[in-house]
Amino acid sequence: MHSWEGDPRPEVVQEYGTIRPKSKLTLDQSIDPRAGSWRILFAVAAGIVLAVFFVTGSARATFEQLGNFLTLQGKPQPASPAVLSEHEIASLDHKSPQEQAELLLERSVNHYEGANDQIATRVESWWGKLAMTPHFNTLITTALNSNDLRVRAAGIELDLVAMGAVKAPATVERLSRRVEDGPRSQRVWALWELGLLGNRGVVPDRVNEILVSQLQDSDPEVRRWAVEGLAYLGTNETIAPLLQEFHDDPSPMVRERAGCSLAQSGMLTQEQRRSIIPHLLDYADDASLDSQTHGWVYQALRDITGKNLPNESGPWRSWYVAKDSDQ
Repeated sequence: MHSWEGDPRPEVVQEYGTIRPKSKLTLDQSIDPRAGSWRILFAVAAGIVLAVFFVTGSARATFEQLGNFLTLQGKPQPASPAVLSEHEIASLDHKSPQEQAELLLERSVNHYEGANDQIATRVESWWGKLAMTPHFNTLITTALNSNDLRVRAAGIELDLVAMGAVKAPATVERLSRRVEDGPRSQRVWALWELGLLGNRGVVPDRVNEILVSQLQDSDPEVRRWAVEGLAYLGTNETIAPLLQEFHDDPSPMVRERAGCSLAQSGMLTQEQRRSIIPHLLDYADDASLDSQTHGWVYQALRDITGKNLPNESGPWRSWYVAKDSDQ
């Protein structure tokens, strides 16, 4: 439910080597051979000095450093310890709640030790004080797409605060009524909000019941957001309905979102995702599925396992059998 914001256009800068109008600078003048022999001797002497410099060890070291610049490939290279400093923690009390939340979520996204602890300590004091600005929206989206479930959980907490969603069973029942009776725009937001609330421990069984009931809706957009809600609920009970949607839903959009929810997005753990591998292998051999869905099945297998095998069930089954025999 969050969108990325575009980067602002950079300001136009003056091209190198040009001179602004009315500038007092003058263009460089070449050596005038008529100016006298002393100028020629000066130029020759300067050349000799430069030549001596370029063969010295300091010059060679400079060029070696240029040749060893940091490339984009390879293991991560920390710039500094990823720890929330005492100075930053002390300065938080002098910032607004919005600034606190944005700074700490940014640190959480970058895996700073102590950031999530600070969020957990302060989040209750932020209720009613956070605005969903474009920047905050982007930070939450980034957190929800992190490869760390604890960072995703921090994004969920702050999303709920920004939406003003009180973590209580009464909120779930209010949203349930909106899901049943509201216009589409309110229904999809309610389904999203329900998934987040259930993930944070607010009557998850009741949330699962509400979300599953909407998988039969005639509107594919409603079914899609019921799937998203189940993905973020992330309990064991969500796996079976997500698998069924991936296999059976008539909408390609819904099937794709169900497959992504099982493989990568949402709050299922690695162990939960690995538990569906046998089902995906059966889907790979299922002739009733179209080629597009078969492609998503293999993509899900790659996302879950980290293996880059071809879109053929044989190699995947061989890998799975070999994996089990090694354990």
